[in-house]
Order: sequence, then C-alpha cells, then structure tokens
Amino acid sequence: MTVIPAIDLRGGRCVRLIRGDPRRERRYDQDPAEAALRWIRAGARWLHVVDLDGAFAGRPVQLQLVAAIARLAAGAGVQVQAGGGLRTEDDIDAALDAGASRVVIGTAAEALPDQVLRRYGERLAVAVDARAGGLAVRGWRRVRRTDPLTVARRLAARGVRRFVYTATARDGTLAGPDLAGLRRFLAAVSPLPVIAAGGVARVEDLDALRALGVEGVIVGRALYEGRLDPGLLAAGMSAVGTTAAGAPPTPAATSPPDRGAAGTC
Repeated sequence: MTVIPAIDLRGGRCVRLIRGDPRRERRYDQDPAEAALRWIRAGARWLHVVDLDGAFAGRPVQLQLVAAIARLAAGAGVQVQAGGGLRTEDDIDAALDAGASRVVIGTAAEALPDQVLRRYGERLAVAVDARAGGLAVRGWRRVRRTDPLTVARRLAARGVRRFVYTATARDGTLAGPDLAGLRRFLAAVSPLPVIAAGGVARVEDLDALRALGVEGVIVGRALYEGRLDPGLLAAGMSAVGTTAAGAPPTPAATSPPDRGAAGTC
C-alpha cells in the first residue's frame, strides 16, 4: 500500500479544507513547492496535487504550479497524480502535459466517450466522492442523489482502470476512514485498484486500510500536523507503521502554525 501525501493548492498556497468547505481552511506552506520537497525528501513515491481553485471554478486554474511541482518530483523519480477542475479531454491533456503521471477526474468521466476512457488507461483515475449516500460534485458544493457504487460499476465497465474513493464527510477531520463504505466500494469494482482518502489520523487507520486491500491512501492533515511519521512515505509500502529494515522511525516534522485558519479537529 502506497502512502501518498496530499498537496492541495488554493491561492498559490498549500492548504487543507475541512470536509471540502472553502470557509474552513487550514493553511500550511506558503510555498507548495516546499511541501513537495519535504515529502519527496521523506521518501514519497507519489504526490497527490489538487487544484482547489480549479475544482471550484470548474476548469484548471493552477496548472503552472502543478507543473512546477511535477518538475521537482520528476527530478527525484517521484510521480504526481493531479486533479481539480479537470472535466474535459483537453483538461486531461493539459494536466498530463504539465507533467502529471496520472490525472484524477470526477464524475465528469461519465461524459467522456468509452474510447477516451480506454485510451488514457493507467494515466486516468476517477474520483468517487461519497457523501450522504450520494456523490459530492461541483467542487463538493452539491450532492447528486446517485448511488456511488452504481456509477463506479458503470464506469469500470466502460474502461476506467482505477478509482479514488473519498469519504468527503471525513476529509480533513482526522475522524478515521470510512472502512464500511470502502469495503462496499472495493467489492463493487473488484479487481480494479482503489486509492482511499478521507479521515486518516493514525497508523492504525493505515493498518486497517491495508487490511482492506486498497492500493494506496492519500493523507493530508495528519502528515502536516505531525500526527503521522513522514517515514511512512518511504517505509509504509510493505509494513505500515515500521521503517525499512527495522530502522528507527523518522522524527515527525514540526507542526506548522495554524495561521488564523478556520475549522476544528
């Protein structure tokens, strides 16, 4: 299981939103490239970069910053999966041209032709953002009353090869992952790989997710606030909670200040 640090971009800074609410923002790095370098140096193999401004605008906004992060990552042999506001074939191509190895789009994938979904193959993952039994859409500002499992099964049949499942009500809350929802989702799209997101706070959460069989887990706030050892980015692939070859854990990074940000734990 791959532990993937999240780098969420808003206004040129690295932030985290509580449950995706733009009014509940926690600010971390003024320069997102610094966050990228920190996780790269800690041993990350993938970075999850999200253009939040793009998600709210419905079109890519920060591709230049995504490209800058992708260049840093590529120089260290690290890959980037990028998302946020990507809804068309042109958007996907622009993100790939910016240096992303994989692009994450939401249920806008339903509007793409089957041959397009198949053409991108492993370079495309579809985000299924679950909320209140439906799907969070349009930058998570609306809930579409559609069964997420039905949508995922249909997209899998049309050629999607990977999913990112997010429990949006838990995202940024440190409340723990939605294991029951993930278990149902994994069964619905098996044997396709699934990356989990939302709520991770402790090593035990990573252990539980690995036991379910997810391919990877996206982690944000727990890393930025020092609740999880950054050494997991390198060592968590085969043995969550330990470091490679039994080495002592890497000290957690200093928790960044919460510079007037809204939101609670």
